[in-house]
Amino acid sequence: MRVSSRKSSEHERTPGYGIQIGYRTLSIRVEEKDLPSKAKQSADPADAIASIDVHLISTDEVYTRYSCHPTVGLEDAAVQRRSKDAKNVISPPPTQHWKKILNYIFGGFNFLMWIAFIVTILSYKPLGGSSPSAVNLGVAVLLMLVIIISATFYAFVDWNASRIMKSIKSLIAHEAAVIRDGKQQLILATDIVVGDIVVLSTGDRVPADLRIVTASSDLRFDRSLLTGESDMVPGSLDATSDNALETRNLALTSTFVTQGTCNGIVFATGDRTIMGRLVKMSGETKFKLTTIQKEVWFFTKVISSVAFSMFGISLLLFGVWLRTSYPGYDTISLAIMNSIGCLTAFVPQGLPLCVALSLTIIARRMSKRHVLVKNLATIETLGCMSVLCSDKTGTLTAGKMVVESIAFLDHRLLVSEIDEKISEAPEPRFFAGLSALHQTARLCNGAKFDSATADRPIHERNVKGDPTDTALLRFSEALSVPALNIDTSALLSSSRKLFEIPFNSKNKWMLSVVQETRTAKGDITEKDSTTWMLVKGAPDMLVKSCTTVMRSDGAVVPFDEASREYIDSLQSDWSSEGQRVLALCRKPLEALKPNLPPNEMEELMYSEIGNLTLVGLVGIRDPPRPDVPSSVAVIRRAGVRVFMVTGDFKLTAVAIARQVGIITQHSVDTINDVRAASSEKHLTDVPIRAIKPSEDGPIRALVLTGEDVSTLTTADWHIIVGQYTEIAFARTTPEQKMKIVEEIKARGDNTVAVTGDGVNDAPALKAADIGVAMGSGSDVAKEAAALILLNNDFASIPVAIEMGRLVFDNLKKVTLYLMPVGSYTEFMAVVTNVVFGMQLPLSSYLQVCFSITNDVVMSISLMYEKAEADLMLRKPRNARTDRLTDWKLFFQIYCFIGLMAWPCAMSMWFVYMDQQGLGFHDVFLAYNNWTAGYHGFTGDQLVHFVSVGQCIYYVTMVFMQYGNLLAIRNRRVSLLQSNPLWGPRKNIAVPIGMVATALIAVINLYGPGLQNVFLTTPIPGMFWGPPFAFGLGILCVDEVRKLIVRTYPKASANLFLLS
Repeated sequence: MRVSSRKSSEHERTPGYGIQIGYRTLSIRVEEKDLPSKAKQSADPADAIASIDVHLISTDEVYTRYSCHPTVGLEDAAVQRRSKDAKNVISPPPTQHWKKILNYIFGGFNFLMWIAFIVTILSYKPLGGSSPSAVNLGVAVLLMLVIIISATFYAFVDWNASRIMKSIKSLIAHEAAVIRDGKQQLILATDIVVGDIVVLSTGDRVPADLRIVTASSDLRFDRSLLTGESDMVPGSLDATSDNALETRNLALTSTFVTQGTCNGIVFATGDRTIMGRLVKMSGETKFKLTTIQKEVWFFTKVISSVAFSMFGISLLLFGVWLRTSYPGYDTISLAIMNSIGCLTAFVPQGLPLCVALSLTIIARRMSKRHVLVKNLATIETLGCMSVLCSDKTGTLTAGKMVVESIAFLDHRLLVSEIDEKISEAPEPRFFAGLSALHQTARLCNGAKFDSATADRPIHERNVKGDPTDTALLRFSEALSVPALNIDTSALLSSSRKLFEIPFNSKNKWMLSVVQETRTAKGDITEKDSTTWMLVKGAPDMLVKSCTTVMRSDGAVVPFDEASREYIDSLQSDWSSEGQRVLALCRKPLEALKPNLPPNEMEELMYSEIGNLTLVGLVGIRDPPRPDVPSSVAVIRRAGVRVFMVTGDFKLTAVAIARQVGIITQHSVDTINDVRAASSEKHLTDVPIRAIKPSEDGPIRALVLTGEDVSTLTTADWHIIVGQYTEIAFARTTPEQKMKIVEEIKARGDNTVAVTGDGVNDAPALKAADIGVAMGSGSDVAKEAAALILLNNDFASIPVAIEMGRLVFDNLKKVTLYLMPVGSYTEFMAVVTNVVFGMQLPLSSYLQVCFSITNDVVMSISLMYEKAEADLMLRKPRNARTDRLTDWKLFFQIYCFIGLMAWPCAMSMWFVYMDQQGLGFHDVFLAYNNWTAGYHGFTGDQLVHFVSVGQCIYYVTMVFMQYGNLLAIRNRRVSLLQSNPLWGPRKNIAVPIGMVATALIAVINLYGPGLQNVFLTTPIPGMFWGPPFAFGLGILCVDEVRKLIVRTYPKASANLFLLS
C-alpha cells in the first residue's frame, strides 16, 4: 500500500498521536453541527443515492467532514457516541408473506385437492338434489382437512429448515480491520461506525460504504453483486464520475477486494449504504428451482395432467355413454364422486410432503457438521458430482503454514536449529546473511498482527493476511540474534515503506520499496539512507531475474550456472517433500523519486525487476488436513474423480497430491504424453457427452502447469478429461482455474464441484455446478460458494455427497412406494366402475383417506432411511439423463409391483361377493342391474355387500403395503441384511408407520361416526389374514429381483430390474 504522507510513517515510529489542540477542537465543533451529507437525507432511496457527494470532495475534506485523523482514526469517545446509531447491518427485504401462504395452500398437489373439494361440494349441493348424500359432504370436509394439514406441514417444515440454517449462518462472524485510537484492530463488521478508517486487503468483503483515501496502484474490486458485471473494477483516489455508483474512488458494501490494498473512511453503514437502499428498492429476491425441485415439479405436472385428464374422461363417459346406455346406473352426483377417485388415485400426496421433510432432515444433519448451505436443495446436486476440483492451500492442507527451512547458496538449515548453528560457528558473522533474509521476510510482507493480541506469544497472536505471509511474519518476528543485530522492533523503527505491489496470482511475487533511516541525537533523519527494493515470490519466477546470490556470511557473489543448478535442485528437493518454496530477493535503488504518482511508480518498479540479488530460499511446511486422505478415498470410491488445482509449484503439488491420495500412480504423465495421445486421434469419434475414462481401463495420472493449460487444444482436453483419473494442475491463474472447470463441465456430462478458500478460487467457484468454500477462507470465496464448511472440515464433503444421493434415492423409493397401490390399484377400482359397470370396489372416502393418511404416514418413514451399503460405491448419477421418474421406474410401478397389487386387492372383492352368492359374472358388467331384487337381494343388502367389499379392498391395500414398503426400502440389499428393527439399517419409523396405518384402518372400519357418515363397516375375520400373505408375496418376488441384480449387476442395469 502506498503511504499517503510523511505523518503516517512518523507516527508508526513515535509514541502518542501527535494531534494538535486546534485539530481536536475542530473535531468537536464539526461533530456538533449539521454536516453537509446529513442535510441531504431523503426518504426516497433513489434520491438518497443521487445526493451522495463524498466522492467529489478532497481527501482532507473527507477527514474533516467525518471528524477522523489519518493515522489515529476515531477516538474511543467518538466511537461510543456514534455506536448509538443503528448497527451496520442491511435489513433483509420484507418477506411477502401472502405469497408464501398462497404457495403453502395451493402448492404441490393441493390445487388438485381444491378442485376435488369444489366438485365434491357441488355434488352435494345443488347436484345432490333434495336429499343429498352425507358421504359427499363428509368427503368434502375430509378434503379440506387434507388441504389444511398439508399447508400447515409445508409452512412448519419451511420455517423449521430456515430456522436451523439461520442458526448456522449466525456462526459466521464477519470481521473488519479498522484504525482506532492509533491502532489497527479487528472488530465485528456490525460494529463499524461512520468515520471509521477501514483497512482492506485482497480477499476482503467491503463492510460499509467507504471513500478511498489511500490505495495501492493495483487496487481492483469485484462489484458483480452490485452491478452484475464480472469484470474487475480499478480503484482510485480521485473521482472518475459524478455518479456514486460509477465512480472508482468509492468502495461499496458487499463488493470485494480482488487485488491490492486500500484504506477508506466509512460514510454510510447498514440500510443507509447504497446496497441497503437498493435492497429496499428491489424488494424480494427471485427464487430459482434446483435440480431436485425441477424433477419433482416436472413429475407433479405430469401426474396432475394425467389425473385431471382421467377425471375429465370419467365424467365424459358418464355424460355421453353411461347416462344414455344404462339409465339409473349413476346419478350425476354419484358420477362426480366416483370420478373424484381419478384425482385422488393418481396424486401421490405424500411426495411433496417428503420433499419438504427432506429439507428439514438435511438442515438438521448439516447443522451438526457446521455446514452452511445457502440453498438446502442444492445438496441433492452434490449427489450428482462426478469431478471434484480442489484447491491445495487451506483446503487440502491445514492453511497453518510454518517456516521450516531456510537456505543460502552455501548453507541450508532448519529454523529450529538456527541458534544452535550460530553458537557452533567460530564467529556469528558466518551467518550475517540472516540479517538480509530477516529484513526481506519482515518488510516485504502483507500480513499484520492484530494489536488487540499483541501481548500474547507470537504463535497465538491473531494475524490479518494470507497464510504464506503469516508464516513469514511469525518467523521474522520470532527471529532475534543480538550478535548480528537482528531485532524486529529496531528494524521497523528504522525503516519506512514507500511503495508496495501486493502479491497476485499472475506475477506470483510481492514487491516492497523500503527506505532505511538513521537516528541521530534522538531525531530521525533520511540523510545517507539506503532505499531497498525487496521482492519475495516463486523461485521459478524470480530466479531468472537474479544476477547475484548471497552466501550465508552475507557476501554477494555472481549467480553462475553451477549456483543456478544448486538452487533448482534445492527447490526440487523441498518441493518433493511438500514444502512451499519462496525466493527472497533485494536490490538497492539509487536516486529514487519517492513522490511519483502510483501508476508511474508501479511502471518504474516493473522496469527495475532485474539484476536482483537472491538473498535465500525459505521452505514453508503446510501439512495436509488430517481428515483429507480418508475423505479423498471415500470420494474416489464413490466414482468421483478428485483433481488438484493450485497455484503452487509442480513438484509441491504432486507431493501433496500423493500425501492425500489424489495421485496414487508411480508414473505421472505430462503434457508431452497428452500431445502424443491427441496426435493419434483418440476419442475423435466419441460424442462429447460420452468422453470419460473407461471403468475397466487403467488408472492414469497427469500433472499439468498453467503454462500447459494455456496451450491446450480441444483434442488435448478430450484426452485429459477422457483418459485420466488423477490430475494435478499446478501454477494456475484464476482464469486458468475457471477454464479448467468449464472444459471439464463441457465433456462427459460431468457435474463439477470446486473447493477453495482464496480470492484466486472465486472465478472457479462461480463457474462450478457446486462451489464449496472453507469457513476460514476469504470473503470473496465464501460469497461465490454454495456451501461453506464453517469448521474447515473436508470430511463434510463426502457426507454431503452421501446425503445428496440419499435424498434422491429416498424420493425415488417414496415414488415407487406410493404409485403401485396408492395410485394404480385405486385407479383400477375406478376403471372397473366407470368402464366395466361394476360397483365401485373402493369408495371415494376410502380412496381419499388411503392416499392422504395411510400412504403418507408410511412414506414419511422412507425419508428417515439410512444409506444403503453400496450408495457410496455407485457411480455418480447423470443429472441430465437419470431422472427421478424414468421408464424403468414406471415399469416397476405398472408392470411389476402394481401388476401384483391390484389383482390381489380385486380378488378379495370377488371372493367376498362370491361368498354372498354373487359370482364374477354377476358383479362384472352389472351396470344398472344392480338394484333391489337383483338375484333376490334387497337394496339394503346390496348396499351392505358393497360397503363390506369396499372395506375389504381397503384393508387389503393397507396391509399389502407392508410388503411393498419392506421391499422397496432397499434396491439391492436383501431384507435379511437390512431389517428395520436392529442393525446398521435400523429405522424405527418403519414399524411406527406400520402401527399408525393399521390404527387408521381400524378407526375407519370401527369408528361409529365414520360408519354412519361414510358407510364403513367391520369385515369378516378371514379377510384380515390374506393381505399379509399378499404383502409377503410381493416382498419375496422383489427379493428374487434383488438377487438377480446383485448377481448380474451389468445385465440388470439394462433390463427392467431397477438397480
